[in-house]
Amino acid sequence: MGPTWRCPAAGADSMKTAVDPGGREVLGTYNGCANGWTPWGTYLTCEENWNFFFVNAGPISPEQRRYGVGKGFGYGWEAFDDRFDAARHPNEPNRFGWVVEIDPYDPASKPVKRTAMGRMKHEGACPSIGRDRRIAFYMGDDEAFEYVYKFVTTRPWDPASLAANRDLLDDGTLYVAKFNADGTGEWLALEHGAGRLTSANGFRDQADVLVKTRQAADLVGATPMDRPEWCAVHPVTREVYVTLTNNTARGRDRQPGPDAANPRANNVYGHIIRWREDGGDVAATRFRWDVFALGGVADHLDPAKRGRFKGASFGSPDGLWFDRRGVLWVQTDISPSALGKGDYAALGNNQMLAADPATGGFKRFLVGPRGCEITGFTTTPDGRNGFVNIQHPGEVPGDISDPGAPRTNSNWPDFDPNGRPRSSTVLIRKKDGGVIGT
Repeated sequence: MGPTWRCPAAGADSMKTAVDPGGREVLGTYNGCANGWTPWGTYLTCEENWNFFFVNAGPISPEQRRYGVGKGFGYGWEAFDDRFDAARHPNEPNRFGWVVEIDPYDPASKPVKRTAMGRMKHEGACPSIGRDRRIAFYMGDDEAFEYVYKFVTTRPWDPASLAANRDLLDDGTLYVAKFNADGTGEWLALEHGAGRLTSANGFRDQADVLVKTRQAADLVGATPMDRPEWCAVHPVTREVYVTLTNNTARGRDRQPGPDAANPRANNVYGHIIRWREDGGDVAATRFRWDVFALGGVADHLDPAKRGRFKGASFGSPDGLWFDRRGVLWVQTDISPSALGKGDYAALGNNQMLAADPATGGFKRFLVGPRGCEITGFTTTPDGRNGFVNIQHPGEVPGDISDPGAPRTNSNWPDFDPNGRPRSSTVLIRKKDGGVIGT
């Protein structure tokens, strides 16, 4: 049973395909990355890098090119399902790149793609509940020179009625961030008819704005960022943090150069930005921001690559999560092509760190096996049991993998000399049974 659509993009012409002429029943969701949750108990999975699986061997439209649909990445899905041939089915890519809401308490329910939250390479949807119970969801678009977004619900969350919240994510305002050089910021609304988001500029209605979220953000003047990834909200101060994993292309090939929010031209190690909404209001359209940390190697010979942080060196921050005490847990995702080489030689494998927002101090907590990404940390409410994901251990550059071939790069976690590495979730406990990270 595949996901269904909800307004405002349900039934739009850009959603209609040969398989679904009405544009209301999408087949499948995949490439879920990062996550989100709602206070009414549903789970949000976020479609990221979905474009890798589409192929267009013919002329590529500007709309497809803006989302990275092209000659393909060799996965071959189009050979078995011609929906993934974007030349034959040009609207099919429009049906991916959404936040998908799943209700774990109702086995008969369908997952729902919440189109009001925009279409991009979603890296999470982190909620912050306002004093009036309206909710902001903060999101990154995981690609170099893409943007940071928030979606604010129109109606407040109703703790007394699950039914009242069922369609809360269909009605709200999608914003994109502009980071000014003076440390102020603006949330620019992506609303049809506002400013340049008009029919004259290629946006016939709000569905068009949402299907072409990236183009709308381009047009309103948002700040292109260094690969926005996870967002996290401090449980006490309500400050919002976002990881910018890396970007080495600033100022090259007519790309934007460095700016206050993305200060390095060759941002090998990435950085973390934080902001506070004006008045502590999740629906505010202005905020104040600063750079919390610039990744790097503490004793690097190049001063520009020593970063700005206290404590443990790190690079390519990705996963981000706050525990109830306000400890910020940071997971890194150095590409397998860079692990242990050049600028990353001193950092070793990917790691998880604990950071103190008050002091800016970082401490290394654990290091993963070769080739892995570390991601998705959380704990039980008492903080005594931690869960962290070890993703694609043993991965080598450019590898799409032969399932029958044993690997020499890693055989974690079984350590079978003839076995394959396996992605796994690790449970962490202190020997004395205490709170993790103390």
